[in-house]
Amino acid sequence: MICNNGDEMFMSMAMIESEKSSDPSTKVGAVIVKENKILSKGFNGEPNGFPKSEFPWAREGEYLETKYPFVCHGELNAICNYMGSKDDLKGAKIYVTLFPCNECAKLIIQSGIKEVIYESDKYAHSESTIASKMMFNKCHITYRQVSFEKEEKPKVKVK
Repeated sequence: MICNNGDEMFMSMAMIESEKSSDPSTKVGAVIVKENKILSKGFNGEPNGFPKSEFPWAREGEYLETKYPFVCHGELNAICNYMGSKDDLKGAKIYVTLFPCNECAKLIIQSGIKEVIYESDKYAHSESTIASKMMFNKCHITYRQVSFEKEEKPKVKVK
């Protein structure tokens, strides 16, 4: 699917947000939008107060020596960073660079966000992503993937 200008702009912002992540392997950004206005944004990283120098960014090993029990996902941070009324999130969209895990899906549903626009679905076959899609379907949360049509640069002949 080719995305429209609004999708391109907000997904580009999510991509920029992802670059703030300390995670060396998976950088995720999220932007919450309602009526074409940005309500909040977030990226994945260590919890506030957890020293970066002590954070375990490993993907493999003993569970408590990996990032998985500790990292805060971009969606979680975008929802937590919102400073307005919870009612303002009802009916909003969230742009994320990676399809939400099942834990973030629950937060999205509970917050009242009604549409998820994502770029990558690289974990589509994981149980976490399958559970997310099951919850979104049952709770009438729409989701769609966007892709950017690459413009070809003109070729210059050099003599």
